[in-house]
Amino acid sequence: MNDCLFFGLNQFQKLLKNESIKITKPIQFKFGNENENENEKQIKQISSNEERIIFLFENGKAIEYLSENLKEIEIEENIQKLTVGNENEAILTIEGNVFAKGEEINPKNPNQFINISSLIEDRNDRIIQDIFSGYSSIYLLTSNQNAYGIGDDFFCQLGFDSETLLSTQKPILMMKNVSKIFSGNTSIHVFLLNSNQELFGCGWSNFGQLGLGKSINKNTEIQKLTQIQNIPKGKIIDIQCGIKHSIMLIENENENENENQNPKRKLYSCGYYLNNGLDKNEYENTYEFTEIKSSLFENNNILDFSVGFDHNLILTSNSKLIVFGNNEHGQLGTGDTKHQLIPIQIELPKLRFNEDISNYHLSCGWQNSFLYYSPPSFSNLEEDLIKLFRRKEFCDISFKTKNGEMIEAHKLILKYGLNQNEIEKLQEIISKKSIKESNQIFEMIYSNRIINPKLYYEIKEIINSNEKIEETMKRIYLNENEKDFIIERKEKQYKFPKLILIMRSELYRGMFLSVTEDTSNKVTDYSELSNKSFQIFEYWIYSNQIKDEIQITQEIIDELETGIDYFQLNQTNPNLIDLLINKFNNQN
Repeated sequence: MNDCLFFGLNQFQKLLKNESIKITKPIQFKFGNENENENEKQIKQISSNEERIIFLFENGKAIEYLSENLKEIEIEENIQKLTVGNENEAILTIEGNVFAKGEEINPKNPNQFINISSLIEDRNDRIIQDIFSGYSSIYLLTSNQNAYGIGDDFFCQLGFDSETLLSTQKPILMMKNVSKIFSGNTSIHVFLLNSNQELFGCGWSNFGQLGLGKSINKNTEIQKLTQIQNIPKGKIIDIQCGIKHSIMLIENENENENENQNPKRKLYSCGYYLNNGLDKNEYENTYEFTEIKSSLFENNNILDFSVGFDHNLILTSNSKLIVFGNNEHGQLGTGDTKHQLIPIQIELPKLRFNEDISNYHLSCGWQNSFLYYSPPSFSNLEEDLIKLFRRKEFCDISFKTKNGEMIEAHKLILKYGLNQNEIEKLQEIISKKSIKESNQIFEMIYSNRIINPKLYYEIKEIINSNEKIEETMKRIYLNENEKDFIIERKEKQYKFPKLILIMRSELYRGMFLSVTEDTSNKVTDYSELSNKSFQIFEYWIYSNQIKDEIQITQEIIDELETGIDYFQLNQTNPNLIDLLINKFNNQN
């Protein structure tokens, strides 16, 4: 079962039995029946508001906890993401559809999910890439990079105003050429980032939560869609919005490009003085994004952060949980209910996967907080490849774009999808594209999803000629030049590509993607596995298959059941033990 910690207002008495109404220190949160299948409890996401929690699991199913009752959310398609606002819920499916419910979405039947993406007038814009909830609105980002809003616009949170638009029950186009949307489950304001890293915002701004500057805030409490000036230098990774404040995460490239380090990340905030972490005097709100400086952030990269109604959690690379803001209900986990104007560290119970802190995630509700373990999914190999493509330390092949800029990738990752001739064709195509278009091309090659229809049809020939990933991995299995990590057992050494081990084994995923430890030259001894068992393991790692000529015995099955736990293998379909048992039964 996942590690999952909870603290704050306890509105969920059936889930958190024998606990007080205010839980001021992190406690272990246990969900469901202990006899359930472990995969059913692999949490992918948690989203909550003041009266409900929704748990999304790796198998694409979601369970809602409301009014002391647990029920499965019944959607025919597999769920990719979910969001919860004040009185709305939205669900993004793997197919790119969005189902939502709520008073402002479906007034006649607010408890019934309807497909709101199908209501977009432009039929070419109905494939949804991402979703976000606000206090009383929902935002959609389409595959064509257009932003739509639906719901209430009383505070201009859809970018218009009450004279033009009071509310809408159909998605309305807010802005084109949008790369990211930033909102919050409790916020009545929103930010939109375009492909040129220009930031726009709209909505309620009475406390400076849009970062527009003091002079603008004097004139109006609400703001139609407008560009935010004087934003910090660097790449905007994320912005999360509370009711009266906003927190921005900025990433700056290392000064020394030769250093094999992650880029430095910094937090900036604006808005209500109690929530912004800037240690300002009482009633001194901040009207522009200002850096949150603290010794707690020094030499520790920020892995994740979350903003609730008026409190904030930050997780750093050395396993520190840093908090500040409103603490009336114990939602900061400090052991008391005192507000915190500046960031402080809180103590955490020992976590099961503490050595792999990068796979922990934060989720702030209105007046409570969650810290939960959710490793990258092995169920979607294509998504793993996209994530690994973005890791600079694995890059060893460069492509030049039409503007002479270089975009880097990993040759081995490309070989999962393309042969050498196709890689050369790709070089030619990239030379005529921008960085943005090039990134979209790579993601389409790995995922086979139509991220940009125009680009897709241009490179359709390459995409359609791809081999199955398993077949490509078997070719790599036979090629010694593609292997760069040694597993040692008894007198023999086995070489594996690190990338394959990352995708198949949680043990090696934590080792190679560690942000604190250099494991590039480590070898390990697995002498407890017999030669035959290790050969089966080796071939399965690449192919998800068992060689036909291998004879299976009960001893081998028992050994590899232990090996699965040892290597922390995340089982794909068909899984290794099922294959072994089927082959054993057929042989006998």
